[in-house]
Amino acid sequence: MNETQAAATADRKGTSRWFRIGLWLVVITMAYNVMEAAIALWVGTESESIALVGFGLDSIIETIAAGLLLWRLAVETRGADSETIERTEHRVHQFVGVTFIALAVYVTFQASWTLWKLEPPSESVIGIVLALASLVIMPLVAWGKLRAAREIGSAALRAEAKETLACSYLSFTLLLGLTANAIAGWWWADPIAALLMVPWLVKEGREALV
Repeated sequence: MNETQAAATADRKGTSRWFRIGLWLVVITMAYNVMEAAIALWVGTESESIALVGFGLDSIIETIAAGLLLWRLAVETRGADSETIERTEHRVHQFVGVTFIALAVYVTFQASWTLWKLEPPSESVIGIVLALASLVIMPLVAWGKLRAAREIGSAALRAEAKETLACSYLSFTLLLGLTANAIAGWWWADPIAALLMVPWLVKEGREALV
């Protein structure tokens, strides 16, 4: 085997390795987001926190997007031709973009309504713990998926990884809002924290739809 063949073989092995890593990271994301969504929606509904509810809905969207991405990876694993893989990749990419925009619209409406109605949410210690956990876990998972996306050349995995990063940003704004409400009694910090999520959601949604 000459040097060129050896290099090609090494590249294929490296791509296969990152393909498996990307696959497992998507599975981990799905499992975590199911748990995250259940807790956030339950606690958010109980405490009437729009930031927590929005966070929970984002987790549901991430779970669906991750499931679609698994479908895309399965298509490639079955040995589909490049045209089929590209078409599947495009569909997943478009869906991720639409979900970002839909969530941005929802959060904007609900947070604005909460501010207008002057409805203070209750304190949520569980929500604060959840936000802290996500703030630690999600950046690590997103970094791994971005690296895998670069290695295997997947725009869909890259878009889904950015959605995981969005979860990190949402975790940070959520933590600020819940902490300000719990410690200082600034009830308006919760809907404001939700509104701070919107620019990121719109930006990522538009990029994914291009």
